[in-house]
Amino acid sequence: MVDKKWYVVKTVSGQELKVKNYIENEAQYHKLTDYIGQVVVPMEKVFQIRNGKKYQKEKVHFPGYVMIEASLQGEVPHIVKNIPGVISFLSATKGGDPVPMRQSEVNRMLGKVDELADSIESNSIPFDVGETIKVIDGPFSGFTGSIEKIHEDKRKLEVMVLIFGRKTPLELNFGQVEKI
Repeated sequence: MVDKKWYVVKTVSGQELKVKNYIENEAQYHKLTDYIGQVVVPMEKVFQIRNGKKYQKEKVHFPGYVMIEASLQGEVPHIVKNIPGVISFLSATKGGDPVPMRQSEVNRMLGKVDELADSIESNSIPFDVGETIKVIDGPFSGFTGSIEKIHEDKRKLEVMVLIFGRKTPLELNFGQVEKI
């Protein structure tokens, strides 16, 4: 069993997943699976609202970086550096020897990967009753109002908005409003 450490590989931003696949394929091709273990691109789930619909998208958590578990012996560093999209290993000095991550950083990074995969949305409620908010999505976009009720389970707010001089109750998602 070869002793592997975690390293950070700098990549061209936006090509992290390609680099991950290339590294995994090269490890297979050169029969280096004993020397190259996991290759991780920490991702986070991000929600976007387009045309009133909520879309979930995965976004790279550390743009421009890929974490690799490897034993940098023989040709391994050379093969990894020559993969398209790879700039270099993270090192203490420019062009210096790759510096392995500390175990605490590895645990935090791997824990964060699991945490980001598990927690689709945070459970904290970012709003308070009586708070003034602005509607940023939907047919009432641009209107301001005050929060009357918070429905935590549905992640919705009941908001009183002044429309044509009359108070009108609206039920809005957390993502449709922002604090003023």
